[in-house]
Amino acid sequence: MPALAVADALRASGAEVQFIGGDRLEATLVPEAGYELHKLRLESMPRRSPLRAARTVVIAGAAVVRATRLLGRLDPDAVLGGGGYVAGPVGVAAALRRRPLVVVEIDGHLGLTNRLLAPLAKRVCTALPLAKHEGGKFVVTGRPVPEITVDREAARARFGIAAQETLVVVFGGSQGARSVNNAAISAFADADFRVLHAAGDRDLSSLQSPRAGYELQGYVSSFMDALVASDLVIARSGGSIWEICAAARPSILVPYPHATADHQTVNARHLADAGAAVLIPDSELTADLLKATVERLLADPEQLRRMGQAAATLARPNAARDIAAQVLEVVS
Repeated sequence: MPALAVADALRASGAEVQFIGGDRLEATLVPEAGYELHKLRLESMPRRSPLRAARTVVIAGAAVVRATRLLGRLDPDAVLGGGGYVAGPVGVAAALRRRPLVVVEIDGHLGLTNRLLAPLAKRVCTALPLAKHEGGKFVVTGRPVPEITVDREAARARFGIAAQETLVVVFGGSQGARSVNNAAISAFADADFRVLHAAGDRDLSSLQSPRAGYELQGYVSSFMDALVASDLVIARSGGSIWEICAAARPSILVPYPHATADHQTVNARHLADAGAAVLIPDSELTADLLKATVERLLADPEQLRRMGQAAATLARPNAARDIAAQVLEVVS
């Protein structure tokens, strides 16, 4: 989704954009957005299986050869890497073809692919200031987010939320978050507010809505609209913190404890330190604590307002255009 936002900004500037990706979400999202997708066969790097890691390295080596040939045919003026494992071979191919490379890091630390590509890149665009990587080729742009196209009244109408009703949105990323799912369903079983809960497809079949007014889904396609419609958000703290900030919403963040370099805690602290969020470690999350925290916040509209304002000050709504500008600059 961040890459698509940058692609839209580049296209709006007159550039032609094509994608190279794999068989995951991009296989559907990219063509639906009107971009051509060239596929490479790749696998993510397993951290605990030496045999699988060796196999992955062999596959990645073959992908570098295919990517180099593909870039020779496409002859791009620049290559933008989004940080996933597909970006590794394509970034190396860009260096071999002597094409300027820009990489984007949407988390609070440089992931493995971006650490490998950073020495080859002309620009490294980061979502947050990174203590070990400042100045020079490193530029803090924020994380690109989808454009907000509706106001609060229209967003609430879309989800059938009346003006006097309170809406709490719960989500844990595309795969869901088991601890957040279980805690929320138990905590809000007898609450008097509306809940829109995107539980992820992995666990959806094992979950059940506890009452009327508690809408349980695998995925909410109009995610930004849901945030705009909400009064309070409960979530993990991956890259989606930037959507929360763009929507200027107060949040309760429960970082995924096994994220690489604990970057979700870094993200959550960024918001909590600014007064935009309450941070609850996953190890401390219980239904009772979640219920008490939500009730306390909802009973204090002034605090919710201040948190929303703080979130808005952290938002970088022009991130996609800023990254697009960096790409066009290295071309020129």
